[in-house]
Amino acid sequence: MGCAPSIHVSQSGVIYCRDSDESNSPHQTTTISQGTAATLHGLFIKTDAAETIPSVITYQSRHSRNNSYRDRRENSGAHIRIEAETQTSHASVKVSATEECVGPMRLTQEPSQVLLVFAKEDSQSDAFWWACDRAGFRCNIARTPESAVECFLDKHHEIIVIDGRHPLYFEAEAVCRLIRATKPSENTVILAVQNFVFFLLHLASFSKPHLTWFDLQRFVENSSVSACYNELVQIEHGEVRCQFKLRACNSVFTALDHCQEAVEITSEDHVIQYVNPAFEQMMGYHKGELIGKELTELPKSDKNRADLLDTINTCIKKGKEWQGIYYARKKSGDSIQQHVKITPVIGQGGKIRHYVAIKRPHADNNNQVGLAPRVNTLSVCYLLLPSTECFSLRHRDRRKDSMDARSLSSRGSDAPSLQNRRYSSVARIHSMTIEAPITKVINIINAAQESSPVTVAEALDRVLEILRTTELYSPQLASKEDDPHTNDLVGGLMNDGLRRLSENEYVFCKNMSQSQLSIPITLNDVPPSIAEMLNDEECWDFNILELEAATHKRPLTYLGLKVFASFGICEFLNCTEATLRSWLQLIEASYHSSNSYHNSTHAADVLHATAYFLRTERVKSSLDQLDEVAALIAATVHDVDHPGRTNSFLCNAGSELAILYNDTAVLESHHAALAFQLTGRDGKSNIFKNIERNQFRTLRQAVIDMVLATEMTRHFEHVNKFVNSINKPMAALEESSTNANIRNSPENRLLIKRMLIKCADVSNPCRPLELCIEWAGRISEEYFAQTDEEKRQGLPVVMPVFDRNTCSIPKSQLSFIDYFISDMFDAWDAFANLPGLMEHLSENYNYWKGLDEVKCKSLRPPPPS
Repeated sequence: MGCAPSIHVSQSGVIYCRDSDESNSPHQTTTISQGTAATLHGLFIKTDAAETIPSVITYQSRHSRNNSYRDRRENSGAHIRIEAETQTSHASVKVSATEECVGPMRLTQEPSQVLLVFAKEDSQSDAFWWACDRAGFRCNIARTPESAVECFLDKHHEIIVIDGRHPLYFEAEAVCRLIRATKPSENTVILAVQNFVFFLLHLASFSKPHLTWFDLQRFVENSSVSACYNELVQIEHGEVRCQFKLRACNSVFTALDHCQEAVEITSEDHVIQYVNPAFEQMMGYHKGELIGKELTELPKSDKNRADLLDTINTCIKKGKEWQGIYYARKKSGDSIQQHVKITPVIGQGGKIRHYVAIKRPHADNNNQVGLAPRVNTLSVCYLLLPSTECFSLRHRDRRKDSMDARSLSSRGSDAPSLQNRRYSSVARIHSMTIEAPITKVINIINAAQESSPVTVAEALDRVLEILRTTELYSPQLASKEDDPHTNDLVGGLMNDGLRRLSENEYVFCKNMSQSQLSIPITLNDVPPSIAEMLNDEECWDFNILELEAATHKRPLTYLGLKVFASFGICEFLNCTEATLRSWLQLIEASYHSSNSYHNSTHAADVLHATAYFLRTERVKSSLDQLDEVAALIAATVHDVDHPGRTNSFLCNAGSELAILYNDTAVLESHHAALAFQLTGRDGKSNIFKNIERNQFRTLRQAVIDMVLATEMTRHFEHVNKFVNSINKPMAALEESSTNANIRNSPENRLLIKRMLIKCADVSNPCRPLELCIEWAGRISEEYFAQTDEEKRQGLPVVMPVFDRNTCSIPKSQLSFIDYFISDMFDAWDAFANLPGLMEHLSENYNYWKGLDEVKCKSLRPPPPS
């Protein structure tokens, strides 16, 4: 004999048997005395088959249950005897737990529990009992609705089968309602057994609309064990496992609710579906104010690039993740800079079903957002990844002799789970379809991670995150309050502009009338005074402002004729001198003489600097004649039709140019495009009409690339590439043929040409002091005029420090030299050997520093008192 089960008596007086060891072993005998039987006699449902069946029968194996039935039928009414013979060859079925995976989670699922609610025993109840035995499910039988509820609250069955064939005993719908009224039943599947006639009537009438089909499923009476088995297995593999996985998802949402990063989940249509408490705390919203709203309904910050949202949407709609820095507007109206990572969630059929955004405040916010210190949350949520690091900015002391570009700094690694990070990195690598050099580098790093120690692998993970950013060479100011002059220069020169805030438009000069062109002259017809000036054009100290005065603000044509002749441009292009003269006059006429800085004199100054650099030994040995021709043409046209306003101004004003070029490199794209439009408009001034097509395409691409290189948003990219691809390798090698090969490769010749025109374009601080002062006054006046117009039209003031009433010109020059000029000319001097320029730069820097120390805000020191 085995251990007897415990007897449970409910408050309502309903009893049922429970195995004390939860093993449902059939090897047990329960004997109730005659007195007890008399007490319990009224609690059992009387059936024709047997009057002594308990209200709940615990699962038993097939053979032990047969023996129990046999012994029960042989028993007299004096005792209730439930007996199972001990037979080792007929042990009960024991099914081990199975493992299920929900994403990266590994879950253990115990065998399903089934409750059979049958008032009387028949072939149908037996069929379900044997079906449970075959499937390995744990099974109980209840005889009354009350005992069914009692047993369900104790066991929490996954499946309940109710006998709905005999309304005489109870109705299946009534039992279903009793069970559905309990809280644990929300994840339970309830199945009603009906005969075929009642099943058809139910389909035809739906007489109880308040009880939906999904609350109570239907099973047509079928005493075949196989049919019952198939029904139970289908339910188990369908609804039961789905409910099991849904319950497991609660742990993921618990992790999201407690993680420190802000998490936002939206639908494929960008409707907000979930935000966690960290998001509410960071943005100042309550989740009730956000859930159900589209992202477009929320206020946007005006500090983002105009094309940033389009870039993000284009990326994530392709199923690729995007990460970067984004400004968001809080409920209070303040803007907050965030590290954002947006990951599309792919559903059935490869369609995007959700977007998951992970956000945390950027370090520049100076902990303005009241979040607790960030902790490693990836042990509970695999979605979170750290953001990329940014480049730090250092203001180099002019007394230090350094030729290195901006260095990269990285904060201490707080990398999360290495294994999950690797999965994410490898997935992104495999999603790439184009094999680029950076892709090869990332693949090599990924391969190295597999056999690296954990600390090295974590460091390589951070390297991968940095390599995947789009602004690899863009440093950021350590503090935005330290130097407003530098901040405004960076914002005005390196940004494409804010979002459009008004309907005002800046009208630019697009077409130049032919009446503005002067009568063509020949080089031999140049007045003697001007010809004498041009004799010194090969010297760096050549005074372009004197040529401007002598030519009545038309220095570009005169200087261009001299320089182009010295480099044999007409011979290379196979064009006449008259065609070259017409072209130079056409280009010069397309510059705005009303601009204080960006006029044809500036173009002539850049042309002079370009020619000077091309004549240096190192540059001349690195470039071929086509490169020289492209550089001189690019210098001539690089600012044609410049309106005297920055890219940011044009974008804010919603100008035609900004719309045409999508707020990206607006002026530089216009200069290059207009130059070729003007050149091809008339055969008399088309200097390209006689060159071969392929040669023209090569020359055209070189000119366009150099003009676009003058855009300041990619300044540090060009400088860093030049330093790392040319300066450093050349410094590591002695002068040799190998060294020459480094310079003469197509890729490095491209970098040299970009660096050449960039240095020529902003060479004013390296000119003699008097020229430097004059150019500083001219550019300041142009910025003052822009600030005035921005205030007048109600546009955002891009560079507030350039207010003519408060601006310190010496401070602005010092900031410009520190931030843009010093490192670039250090690198260019290391390549081209330009000691004279560096001496001028040092002298000019000391001049501006001296003015700033005495609190002088003007171009020149105050007269002595």
